[in-house]
Amino acid sequence: MLAILAPGQGAQTPGQLRAWRGLPGAEERLRWWSAAAGIDLLEVGCEAPAETIRDTAIAQPLIVASGLVAAEQLGLPVAAPVGTTSLVVAGHSVGEITAAALTGILSAEEALVLVALRGRAMAEASARTATGMTAILGGEPEAVIVRLAELGLTAANRNGAGQIVAAGTMEDLARLAAEPPAGVRLRSLSVAGAFHTHHMSSARDALGAVAGGIRPALARVATLSNADGTIVTDPADLVSRLVAQVAAPVRWDLCLAKLRELGVTAVIELPPAGTLAGIARRELPGVKILAVKSPDDLPAARELITEHIGTDRLGQVPATPAPRTPPDGRAGDSTLVGAQA
Repeated sequence: MLAILAPGQGAQTPGQLRAWRGLPGAEERLRWWSAAAGIDLLEVGCEAPAETIRDTAIAQPLIVASGLVAAEQLGLPVAAPVGTTSLVVAGHSVGEITAAALTGILSAEEALVLVALRGRAMAEASARTATGMTAILGGEPEAVIVRLAELGLTAANRNGAGQIVAAGTMEDLARLAAEPPAGVRLRSLSVAGAFHTHHMSSARDALGAVAGGIRPALARVATLSNADGTIVTDPADLVSRLVAQVAAPVRWDLCLAKLRELGVTAVIELPPAGTLAGIARRELPGVKILAVKSPDDLPAARELITEHIGTDRLGQVPATPAPRTPPDGRAGDSTLVGAQA
């Protein structure tokens, strides 16, 4: 089985789209998606400095667009029955929106509209209270969780490989720094707020207010949910989970456990890649791991895809948005610290 993974916020780097814009159809798609997202993706993805793309409202659409432009070059999503055992997709935090497009449940345009709203709403929620996030490396996981609860903090990300990200008010994070759990190293993260906690409830509500207007299509492949590692194929359930996930912890550790249970033999991480591939190498020994960091990695990715699912199920690089048929019948973060939203 092949797993295709999509990274979360914190994986972005300046100039990450520069190498991709010259590929067939890529610049046209990025200009089209810019209209959907309300952001000039080519400008922020090719020219903007690190400070600019650290902005949550910019980083999130940029990350999703980067993953989708590479996916289209690979002929994804595939036209495969959802019940097959050859392919599964998963995304970390905002990468779940990329994954939703890979399943076929969301179109690329719907994914970009949704992620742009998500990024803006989370940036606005972050501005309301002085909050932040701290990576906790090492230690006994359950002891760490107990200590965070004592301090009024949330384990916003449980990433496996000895990584937990604490989130909450700056005051409570200062108490953590003063009295950390035994045997851990702390790393303060440069983020706007306490993502995946109750501090993001207004962002969750903003997404929920518009989610009913989405016309999700039937899934072509299964995806794993950050909430609990569950396999999700139902379109309405997936959209509901995308909304709730904004203010709920990311259980990437459970997604990794499910990949092991499924017997995954190869992993491809879409760009901006490296974060999830790094943790997969530690958590999934013996599995082929490929981080698609530039177009130079596309041939190797195509080989893995062909090996696992063949070529007859792959789509073609679209010159225009691919047609979709909704259910109603109408045509239509190396280490993971830093990847939280």
